[in-house]
Amino acid sequence: MHVIVCVKQVPDTTQVRIDPNTGTLVREGIPTIVNPYDLHAIEEAIRLKEAHGGLVTVISMGPPQAREAIREAISLGADEGILISDRAFAGSDTLATSYILSEAIKKVAKDNPYDLIVCGKQSIDGDTAQVGPGIARRLGLAQLTYTSKIRMIDFGKRLIVVNRQVDGGLQVVEAKLPALLTVDKSINKVRYAPLPNLIKAARYSPKVWNQEILELDKTKIGLKGSPTSVKKIFPPPPPKGGEVISEDDLPEKAADLIIEKLMDEEIV
Repeated sequence: MHVIVCVKQVPDTTQVRIDPNTGTLVREGIPTIVNPYDLHAIEEAIRLKEAHGGLVTVISMGPPQAREAIREAISLGADEGILISDRAFAGSDTLATSYILSEAIKKVAKDNPYDLIVCGKQSIDGDTAQVGPGIARRLGLAQLTYTSKIRMIDFGKRLIVVNRQVDGGLQVVEAKLPALLTVDKSINKVRYAPLPNLIKAARYSPKVWNQEILELDKTKIGLKGSPTSVKKIFPPPPPKGGEVISEDDLPEKAADLIIEKLMDEEIV
């Protein structure tokens, strides 16, 4: 069994600030973390390895400091890591990013074919949820998005059955392997890294692949290969204060008022 996990290093959004003049993120001095949804993707891949044996390979696209994201994956139990890094990738949107990652996955598969690709359902900086499906489309794989549980996986029969969290309920989907999953946080609880893995991760140096190694089409990467762009970022408006019902109101009157408000908002 071989599982490939795609991870992203993102700014810690609890400390992100927006420049009021430019409308862009202020990244200087902001710590970076592994995208939280991707941690659950790593955890699920490791659980599959523990249950079935095999190999977990982590791929991350980003600047040189994204090595730390790969080292964290190694500390949690991943076996190998590859950093996709090149200045030519700067400005890549989700279309270009999915192209670059899919080409990296193809290169990995030449030596070690994969059974499953696992991604977080979205990144907390972009929130598009497009890269995972984009990779699946480029590789011709079934995409099982918003996966909340792997119900069954049979590598012999080449089948997987998952729960998908959808609006208004739960969907059970069966697909053939290889497939691509994007996972929600509800799929598992991320473990703490044991000391031996932390030591291994601190010494680990991932492979680094650039544009030349991947032999990419230059018209499909970076700003040239990105038909979309973010013109401006702005914080959401502050939440409005709730309506307070006076303690002087009789309980019956207060209950009637609450029901009226809920019906006006079509909540009940």
